[in-house]
Amino acid sequence: MAFNYDLDFDKIDFREQPELYRIGRGEQGVLMVEPYKGEILPHWRFKTPEIAKKSSEKIYQMYLDYKEAEDFVGMDMARKFLQMGYTRSRRYANYKGGKKYDENGEVKEREINEEKAESAAIFEEKWKIVREDKAYLEMKRAHQKKYG
Repeated sequence: MAFNYDLDFDKIDFREQPELYRIGRGEQGVLMVEPYKGEILPHWRFKTPEIAKKSSEKIYQMYLDYKEAEDFVGMDMARKFLQMGYTRSRRYANYKGGKKYDENGEVKEREINEEKAESAAIFEEKWKIVREDKAYLEMKRAHQKKYG
C-alpha cells in the first residue's frame, strides 16, 4: 500500500499507533513520521566520509535497538534514513552543490566528487545490511499483511 500523505503527522505518534504507518516506496515519509524522525534526523550527516561513517553507524545501531524492541516502524525509518544517506550523497557526488538540473530544467553534466561518492558507499553498505536482514523482511511482510 502507498504511503498515506493525508494523515495529520503533527498529531500522530507512530510508536503508539503503528497501524497507521504505511511503508510506501523508498524514502517516502522519512521526514514526517514521529517520533522516529526526531530521534534519527539529528544523527543523519554525510558531508565527509568520516562524518558519514559515524552517522551510518549510529543510525544502524538505532536500527538494531528498534529491532531488539520489535519496533518495525523504527526499523523501517532507520532503513529510510540509511537509504536517504546513500541517495543524497550520490546526488552530491554526481552534481556540484547537489543540483541535478540547470536553470532551464535540463540535466547537468555529471562532475564526480570522490569524497561524496565515498560517503554514499558508506551509507549504501549499512542500507544493504538492513534491507536484506531476514528479521526486517519478516517483520515487513507481517506489518503489510496486518495493516496494508
